[in-house]
Amino acid sequence: MILGLIQVGGFGIMTLATLLALLVRKSIGLRGQLVAQSETHTLNLGDVSAVLLRVARLMVGIEAATAAVLTGRFWLAYDQNPATALWHGVFHAVSSFNNAGFALYSDNLIGFAQDPWIIVPICLSIIAGGLGFPVIIQLLRGNIRARNWSVHLRLTIYGTLVLLVLGITLFAAFEWNRDETLGGLSLTGKLLGSLAGGVFPRTAGFNSIDYGAASPETLMVTNILMFIGGGSAGTAGGIKVTTFLVLGFSIWNEVRGRDQVTIAHRSISGSSQRQALSVALLGVAAVVAGTLALLMVTDYSLEKVLFESISAFATVGMSTGITYNLPPSAEWVLMALMFLGRIGTVTVASALALSSRPGFTACRRNAPSSASAAVVGRFWKVRRRDSPGR
Repeated sequence: MILGLIQVGGFGIMTLATLLALLVRKSIGLRGQLVAQSETHTLNLGDVSAVLLRVARLMVGIEAATAAVLTGRFWLAYDQNPATALWHGVFHAVSSFNNAGFALYSDNLIGFAQDPWIIVPICLSIIAGGLGFPVIIQLLRGNIRARNWSVHLRLTIYGTLVLLVLGITLFAAFEWNRDETLGGLSLTGKLLGSLAGGVFPRTAGFNSIDYGAASPETLMVTNILMFIGGGSAGTAGGIKVTTFLVLGFSIWNEVRGRDQVTIAHRSISGSSQRQALSVALLGVAAVVAGTLALLMVTDYSLEKVLFESISAFATVGMSTGITYNLPPSAEWVLMALMFLGRIGTVTVASALALSSRPGFTACRRNAPSSASAAVVGRFWKVRRRDSPGR
């Protein structure tokens, strides 16, 4: 039952977010559609069945590849019979791609902390699910060269890489020699533990260490990674990498005194910036309210309660070990945060986008690409045809 709910939920989130993105694109006017179409190379809104089929094929393909590796490892290295190994392989593959974090072991993945054939496939599956369908489909179409990437693809890929590197590096720096976590492991175990420490908080929820024994610095880094989350139209939660980076670029341009925010030679409309700010502030408000409510009904420290609130809002599922002992009132608070974090950010962002008519403004380049020139040419041809007097 849990496996079925994970799969249906992940499929629903990916398709819903993708279709909403296409719906938003359809509402931005002719010029915006032309530019967006050339940049994203995505399907049209009318191709709903095609979107559903492609998302389904993508999910099944990645999950099947992950399950095959895990099944072979469980069977050959852990003396599980073929049926049990297959069940465990499929369950953890689906759980990882959909960023659910459910494991079939009481200590989650701590027992496999030094096994690269378990940790690495699960990490790769988590990253793939967190990137989102539009990003993966662009990469699968051969759009590998960075110069041809859309703004959304650039933000998602570069943002994910930077957060992964920072997360892995900081986790290793804070936990490498601590006996409670990575200190007693081999070099391979420490490297795998650091990898997991940078990947799992991206709303996957697995854990290969006891976070109740982690340092305050590690918990703070994990809080940040959980709150940011993964890519848009993916199975990960959080406020999304693109939202975080749009806010970051907005602050950077404000510091430099620039009126227009530009990313990859494309200007970001004011409505897009306001949408990002709204989603982020609503996320902060939800976490603050949830943390305050938990402090009122429990006796735990702010450090642990804050970790619990962010983990719930970002639908991560990590805990410092206090979840089991929480009173029913606190459990209701966590469930409300989970529901709001999973549904609220997508709903708010889509509602704000559809209530306005954001535009895509192309910035002048030193050497415009042929694709951009074609789009501009098509736009002016249509405009001249529609306005014969000009």
